[in-house]
Amino acid sequence: MARLSVLPMLGLASVLSACGGDMSDLEQFIDSTKNKHHGSVEQLPEFPPYETFEYTYANIRDPFRPQTDIGTGAIAQTTSSGPRPEAQRLKEPLESYPVDSLKMVGLLQQKSQIWGLVKDPDGMIHRVQPGNFAGQNHGKIVAVSETRIDIVELVPDGLSGWVNRDAVLAMAEEN
Repeated sequence: MARLSVLPMLGLASVLSACGGDMSDLEQFIDSTKNKHHGSVEQLPEFPPYETFEYTYANIRDPFRPQTDIGTGAIAQTTSSGPRPEAQRLKEPLESYPVDSLKMVGLLQQKSQIWGLVKDPDGMIHRVQPGNFAGQNHGKIVAVSETRIDIVELVPDGLSGWVNRDAVLAMAEEN
């Protein structure tokens, strides 16, 4: 058992003694490499000193207020005569979904009455006609034909007004 513990010690001693050879050629290579490569560093460029700016808002528009500010200290209310969403009406079921997630899947006609059939993302079929609403942007159905349902959406124009945008639900391909 004592011999087994001595064997690793002897192996370690022999490995360490092998590392102590002549290294003059390595030292000569390092010295020649150091002498060959002399680098130079360019002078740092001079930067102009930073000039501070004190913002005095007496004659300049406040950058954190909307541009609709006329200078009276209050935001001007725009009186747009354009389209506006109807705030008081009850929401219809298809207004819970974006228009691009709805699909026209059919058409019903009884005498002169025509209805479009629209499938929502949950798989439910809804019967619609002109005057119904669909989509999350206050979309109003304006026409139903055999191949499509035309919708006019009200979207914000970014300046506290609204603009009309046309959208179409085309007849879905059968799977």
